[in-house]
Amino acid sequence: MATGQRALTIAQARGDFALEMMATFFLGLPALSLGDYRQGAYYHRRNREALTDAWRQERFGEPGLPSVFCRAYLAWSLGELGAFGEGLACSTEAVQIAQTVEQPFTRGHAYFGVGLLHLRQGDVQSALAALEQSVHICQTGDVQLVLPWATALLGYGYALNGRLSEALPLLEQAVEQSARMHQMAYYPLWMAHLSEVYLLAGRLEEARQRAGQALTLSRDYKQRGHEAYALRLLGEIAAHGDPPESEQAEAHYRQALALAEELGMRPFQAHCHRGLGTLYAATGQREQARTALSTAIAMYRDMDMTFWLPQTEAALAQVEGR
Repeated sequence: MATGQRALTIAQARGDFALEMMATFFLGLPALSLGDYRQGAYYHRRNREALTDAWRQERFGEPGLPSVFCRAYLAWSLGELGAFGEGLACSTEAVQIAQTVEQPFTRGHAYFGVGLLHLRQGDVQSALAALEQSVHICQTGDVQLVLPWATALLGYGYALNGRLSEALPLLEQAVEQSARMHQMAYYPLWMAHLSEVYLLAGRLEEARQRAGQALTLSRDYKQRGHEAYALRLLGEIAAHGDPPESEQAEAHYRQALALAEELGMRPFQAHCHRGLGTLYAATGQREQARTALSTAIAMYRDMDMTFWLPQTEAALAQVEGR
């Protein structure tokens, strides 16, 4: 971040537009990895606003189109922040620009960005269509950088769609490939997603092991957004124990929620409230359950995250005896 800021200062002092664009872009990437989604969105939004018209086709010496890259990564930050309207607009632009060129590196990024955004909002079918496209482009075009990212999210999308037998091999492959390539920027996030799918498959011990690894690595790399994902998973795992480890589960949920609130991760906050509400309901704490589940429902509705609404509303109805 410090080096990127120096580059940006030099570029602006010299009036060097190309250098300014690339310095801005490369400032956005570590911000995203560190969980500073607002800052990441700020830098990539600046590039989106600047790289219009003829600049959309300019490569600035890169292996693809920065106009597409900045829009895809902006969609990623906005997806974590819950700004789905703006995210959909910029990710749609990314795909439209990418379709004008025969560059797998560019197109793989574009479909990954729109797929991630749909996945975070819970539009699973749209996410799967985009992520399957990204994986196909990356495989046929030998785009090794993006392939494990798209593979991880495609696996997670299959899991949300109830296709666990397809999900697990993809996530395991993505985690292994990221480790082999020493791609640590998002590795703890893929690990957390793998943990969640192990949990859905009833493999609690493997889920606990992966979530613990994700937590350790995210803290080592100061990736606070990924740390929140790992903490929530540890809460979920504790809640599903036999017997449930209720106090530990609540502590993990609370830590994850505090981080999410600090980082502005509104969709993730909703998931944490749902987890807490479900936990409180299971332990007979009706008022706390009602408050947490009602908060989750309000947030899901506000962000049009309808995928998680039915089960959350059913849980609230059960708490209220309806």
